[in-house]
Amino acid sequence: MFNRFTTLVGAAALLAGTASAQEVTLRFGHYLGDSPFLAAEQEFAAAVEERTEGRVRIEITYAGGLGAGNELLTLTGRGAIDMAAIVPGYYADQLLYWRAYQIPFVFETPRQAMEISAAAYDDLPYFREELSSFGVEFLFHQPLGDYYLTGPNPNCDNIEALAGMKIRSFGADIPKAHEAIGAVPVSVGVGDVYEALQRGSLDYSFLNRGNILSNRLYEPGPYSCGPVMAITGHLIVINEDVFNDISAADQAIILEEADRAGAAYINNIEAAENAAGDAIVAAGGTIIPISDEELAKWKATAPDLLQNWVDDMASRGMGDQAAEVATYWRAIIDAN
Repeated sequence: MFNRFTTLVGAAALLAGTASAQEVTLRFGHYLGDSPFLAAEQEFAAAVEERTEGRVRIEITYAGGLGAGNELLTLTGRGAIDMAAIVPGYYADQLLYWRAYQIPFVFETPRQAMEISAAAYDDLPYFREELSSFGVEFLFHQPLGDYYLTGPNPNCDNIEALAGMKIRSFGADIPKAHEAIGAVPVSVGVGDVYEALQRGSLDYSFLNRGNILSNRLYEPGPYSCGPVMAITGHLIVINEDVFNDISAADQAIILEEADRAGAAYINNIEAAENAAGDAIVAAGGTIIPISDEELAKWKATAPDLLQNWVDDMASRGMGDQAAEVATYWRAIIDAN
């Protein structure tokens, strides 16, 4: 992935002395609230502005201020905003390839999920083409820490006790993992989880420790059980037309800083999540490990969700392509 911009970097060298590039302020819509959890994105915006000497400024609007999480892809593709953080699972019927990175029980760790994402983006055309069909350009991918169940009941480490429990869910595939153990998947946006736990419309949240901490979910839900699964997080994208209007030199800077931000996310994810876990405990929360035996029961009960995705894609006329993706991923996983 880090060699994808050789041509643009060369162009940047030729144009580095050009001082007349047009200035632009990019409106970046984020579905999450402002928090240290997004430090890599904030540092990316600051680095782009500094290195372009103010020609490219990125203004991030948090907590859905420029559009809800399930609206940001369309808004960015149409040019209503310039950049966005896109959760693939929120677009399960649109981002058919990218949604696969949020299938439960495929990846062993967040790092593995991100490394496979980077390799597949370089080696397979489907991910780039899918985003282009919506009029956006990929910048970088955010990893997520392992997912935990968070709620007021400490029995979240017992798979049988989760039957009938209302668990926060999203996308097309995560609900299937919850349904497999008799739980009730409930679609709730990240910003609404606190109140849902407080009111009892959720028995358990389903988020990583960084989001548990930044949203203070340990208050209405003092018990967090896990880890359950590893998936990737949101994508940072930019409107293609807006990007193409930026000078080649500044495009190269944006893409170079995007690669750095993606690498920083991967390199910091384990330490950041462990620190978040410590902070949750310090704030009064309790983290309860789910035993390997209990997690094995869950995985054995769930269907092969990656194969389910391939079958679904086949029904849409893209079975060969999806099978190629699944085979590619499994080869990397098996090699590790």
